[in-house]
Amino acid sequence: MPPSSFSSRLRSGCALTASSWLCGLATLFSSASHAKPVDFSREVKPILARRCFSCHGPQTQEGGLRLDGREAAVAALESGLLAIVPGDSAGSELLARVTAEDESLRMPPEGKGLSGREVDVLRRWIDEGAAYQKHWAFVAPVKQEPPAIAGDLQSWVRTPIDAFVLAQLEANRLQPAPRADKRTLCRRAYFDLTGLPPTEEELAEFLSDESPDAWERLIDKLLASPHYGERWGRHWLDLVRFAETNSFERDGAKPNAWKYRDYVIRSFNDDKPYDQFVREQLAGDELDQVTRDSIIATGYYRLGIWDDEPADAVQSRSDELDDLIATTSQAFLGLTVGCARCHDHKIDPIPQRDYYGLAAFLADVTAYGDRGDQTGNNQWDLSSPEEAARRRALREQVELVEREKTSMEEVGVKRMEAPDQRRSETHEREALLSEKLQDYLNESERAQYQQTLGRLEAARRELQELGEPESALALAKCDAQPAPTHLNVRGNPHVPGDVVEPRFPQLFGAATPTIAAAPAGARSAGRRKVLADWIASKDNLLTSRVIANRIWQHHFGRGIVRSANNFGELGDAPTHPELLDWLAVWLTEHDWKLKPLHRLIMTSSAYQMSSQADEGALAVDPLNDHLWRFDMRRLGAEELRDATLAASGRLNRALYGPSFYPQMSEEVLATQSMPGNGWGQSTAEEQSRRSVYVFVKRSLLTPLLTAFDFPDVDASCEARFNTTQPGQALSLLNGEFANEQARHLAERVRAEAGDQPREQVARAIEITLGRPATEAEIADGLGLMQQLAEEHGREPQEALRYWCLVALNQNEFLYLD
Repeated sequence: MPPSSFSSRLRSGCALTASSWLCGLATLFSSASHAKPVDFSREVKPILARRCFSCHGPQTQEGGLRLDGREAAVAALESGLLAIVPGDSAGSELLARVTAEDESLRMPPEGKGLSGREVDVLRRWIDEGAAYQKHWAFVAPVKQEPPAIAGDLQSWVRTPIDAFVLAQLEANRLQPAPRADKRTLCRRAYFDLTGLPPTEEELAEFLSDESPDAWERLIDKLLASPHYGERWGRHWLDLVRFAETNSFERDGAKPNAWKYRDYVIRSFNDDKPYDQFVREQLAGDELDQVTRDSIIATGYYRLGIWDDEPADAVQSRSDELDDLIATTSQAFLGLTVGCARCHDHKIDPIPQRDYYGLAAFLADVTAYGDRGDQTGNNQWDLSSPEEAARRRALREQVELVEREKTSMEEVGVKRMEAPDQRRSETHEREALLSEKLQDYLNESERAQYQQTLGRLEAARRELQELGEPESALALAKCDAQPAPTHLNVRGNPHVPGDVVEPRFPQLFGAATPTIAAAPAGARSAGRRKVLADWIASKDNLLTSRVIANRIWQHHFGRGIVRSANNFGELGDAPTHPELLDWLAVWLTEHDWKLKPLHRLIMTSSAYQMSSQADEGALAVDPLNDHLWRFDMRRLGAEELRDATLAASGRLNRALYGPSFYPQMSEEVLATQSMPGNGWGQSTAEEQSRRSVYVFVKRSLLTPLLTAFDFPDVDASCEARFNTTQPGQALSLLNGEFANEQARHLAERVRAEAGDQPREQVARAIEITLGRPATEAEIADGLGLMQQLAEEHGREPQEALRYWCLVALNQNEFLYLD
């Protein structure tokens, strides 16, 4: 259709949408002039992307109208009209069209059109100047000076963090909550840094320490604890969707996956710089110095789901790569690059070509398994070069001697009768040779054969003494000369389009890297190291922000950016943007070390506030976005299980090593297609280890953990749900684990408190809650035990078990202030 006018182009079916909006508009938006300025990224761009870009975006510009950038949006159209007149919504054709009552003029002609709220957003945005601001996360972080604080609360500022928090509180006429008491702070610190409650001795030691640096010394002590890595390593495992099986129907095991888990825990315990941690996982086999750690770190590439019998192998391989792109972009960059697999990202400036540019970096990553034998691709021999060479030589020697042995045997077999020759081709061959071979060899041949058997036995014995090599789940095999990466049309791998070279997403403004082809004999393509160096650079717009936000998130219960995996335009805006940038730059200035960042956060007044509520503050900021108090939280799944084991006295604090299998009921095992398949048996001692060491089988997650929001392990988990549902109460009151631990706790209580019910009741409270029991609690316990004895005929030890079960179900045990 010829471009006769802007009107004709719009009527042809553009994506600008309008709806009936006039009714009640004056009432609804009479106060619009007093509203906050419109946020282009959060309010305007989603409307344009959803409604307009398909016909007026980077690929199509019907009627000469393009709305994805300001310069084109305010330019004259083919008709001479102006779609957007900054500062004058009444003179903007865009507003006229989306509010037109005439259906032949209203744009687009299909659909219900814009809501009244959406129309008002566009109107106010144009009247305010139609600015196309760059999204905050796509601008380099700047370390601003902390705000100056004056007045009575100046002493509240212990660290620069407090200055940022307090300035925002004062701007919103809010006051910080008072400091939490020492017992609360001690429990908070122990759970936050180690995931375990303090022992009674540890709690008493801190409470009695009146030195001015008692809090700082406690933090240092906990950061030095090996249990710190177990706690914070588990947070990282959520992000990289750690599991030890493949998923799908058979859900086969991923041998040695636990070594990647241990690598993560050790990395946190060693305070490995975060940039090094990133490089090791993405390119540990390509670094200038390849180490045992860096090899195991590449197990990152082998953690995802894998279909061992796909209906479409090409599609399955494409899905496997997509999982890597999605996880890598979310975990390290806080971006949803995976949304650009089939088309340009609808909101963020990530064209489809950028998706395949990242795919090209990962092109040498082989498929998880070659449909059958997975060992070659995924199990890396961790032996020393000398040991590996010796083992290889011995295997070659064994194979050579076995061939010699077989040749000698065939000499005798050919002299045998036909029935015996045929028998030699069956499973009875060894029996035949043992029975008759000597009869068909001459004396010289027999002597040579016996000598060969001796050589074979000696080689096999030496190989056996050398032992099996230690292996790790890792990127053991790469494709150093990968096939070209194509942009798949509509994301369909069966419809390859243009070839795409490795490239960084355009929103970063980074130059396209030049990567030479790998030389002959190279192990890998060398591309992943380029990607890892770029992600781990202090100049990357997002990497330091994303990890700083995650550290904050796990101390305060939510991030400064709550959508921790999505810093894009549909993610949540930061509640304290200047503070986030300050933390991000501070981290890179301190060599990417995370332990100092923990210490900085935890020594702030903001972290040490109580969870005490204030009616006035609740009315102004019910979600606590401005951080006027500390948010109470329920213990996580692993914390709850581990704290229960600690209370019962059964917690096994052994570090590292293969995963253990918790006891599963027959009913739970029956949920598998092959009940019980792949589920091992562990000793009671092993089953008492910390929950981070539980075997994670995708088709058989531990019910107690899932009841308390253990995440889906098929995709990156930025933040766990925090639900309250009946399964939790059933698990804690009726579950086998809870009742077994209540029995152990009762045994401990009786051993420590004797046979007097009053002392037993009080001791159960002291153990579980870390404080003396109140008279009311003692009365409740005695009343329960008496009722169980008199009305239900329970023995004293059984009645005590029920009281211990009650103690383990108290909110004070389950929640952290």
